[in-house]
Amino acid sequence: MKQSFNAYAKEDEKGIAAHTRNDRSFHVKVDTLLGLQWGDEGKGKIVDVLTPDYDIVARFQGGPNAGHTLEFEGQKYVLRSIPSGIFQGGKINIIGNGVVLDPALFKAEVEDLEASGHNLSDRLYISRKAHLILPTHRLLDQAYESQKGCNKIGTTGKGIGPAYTDKTGRNGLRIGDLEYNFTEKYAQAIARHKEMLRQMDFEYDLTDLEKEWWKGIETIKRFRLIDSDHFINKTLSEGKKILAEGAQGTMLDIDFGSYPFVTSSNTICAGACTGLGVAPAKIGEVYGIFKAYCTRVGSGPFPTELFDETGQKIRDLGCEYGSVTGRPRRCGWIDLVALRYAIMIDGVTRLIMMKSDVMDSFDTIKACVAYEINGKEIEDFPFEINESVKPLYVELPGWKTDMTKMQSEDEFPEEFNAYLSFIEETLGVNIHLVSVGPDREQTIIRYTE
Repeated sequence: MKQSFNAYAKEDEKGIAAHTRNDRSFHVKVDTLLGLQWGDEGKGKIVDVLTPDYDIVARFQGGPNAGHTLEFEGQKYVLRSIPSGIFQGGKINIIGNGVVLDPALFKAEVEDLEASGHNLSDRLYISRKAHLILPTHRLLDQAYESQKGCNKIGTTGKGIGPAYTDKTGRNGLRIGDLEYNFTEKYAQAIARHKEMLRQMDFEYDLTDLEKEWWKGIETIKRFRLIDSDHFINKTLSEGKKILAEGAQGTMLDIDFGSYPFVTSSNTICAGACTGLGVAPAKIGEVYGIFKAYCTRVGSGPFPTELFDETGQKIRDLGCEYGSVTGRPRRCGWIDLVALRYAIMIDGVTRLIMMKSDVMDSFDTIKACVAYEINGKEIEDFPFEINESVKPLYVELPGWKTDMTKMQSEDEFPEEFNAYLSFIEETLGVNIHLVSVGPDREQTIIRYTE
């Protein structure tokens, strides 16, 4: 790299700028951070930890149903739509075009952060191409779920699904529409939704929802609205480092997750390209985050789920309750079949293991390495997961050691190192970071290259 750059420097003055610009644009990549399980892996904490190494943090998909929890300096924060790099001063944070934004919830999130002393005005940018969640989207979400009965998806009722449906159906409203005949476009969209609700015989009162929604619109107008695709690619060409932050997890991806019990967007690495407007060739490191065990919220298949005291113990030790909804999460042993699949789909280059400390007190820890379906053992994630899928486990000895105060890999107990090695060998990717507690300081780097 240095040789080629020096060679450019010897050329005539006219060619220097173009070659330098192209050289930087080609070699500076967008690193991506995403969850590998069914969400709630701890992405917010790691984005916060990594942010000092980047100039920009950009959220590329999802809605306010995805709560990213961060803890530092004795404070706990839950972010719904704002990127998790917002707490590191001097860094630009972008809500990308792949996000769906609820103005009312965004307003509440902004007010909570500003009340805690965090100035967002110069650090938070919003893509004009991001879609808006309308107040009637929330009503439609509730109406659809009520009609499904026992086949409910387990949606949070925040309107994310209907908003993405309008987006793909070419009926959505975008942030940029605020600058172009917005009142008229809004009225047309609301009228269409009201007719849909009428046909479903769904009773509602829109008054308070709409009132808070319009207050949220005024909050959005306080921030800088940008053409994020141009902005991001320009800053890449200038040599700036960008971290793309995903929401939910790979197994909730609309195409590759446990369909139909999935979210409404692409949660995988490819979603960073469409959610920010960057070419696939510009994706660099892919950080894949997973827990030392596994959790899921809402309905849907979960092969390693535990319904016994062990599952409840994991839930209690891990404080496994939704950061946005408060719902108890379903808990189970780590599923390496699903993780291998997620790593393949995402092209993960670096693994990050979260909540290792939750497993500190277990005598034995199980890891699912294959499934048995109709008497046949398989190692690939199947098209459909149902009650006939039986997880096949390997048992490993627990480390029976409190790791929350540890500050380096040298302090890890032998059994924990064996657990890490087993996972790395099974998945074929190194674990670069290990989290041993919720605070940003409780993060141990294992590889520095």
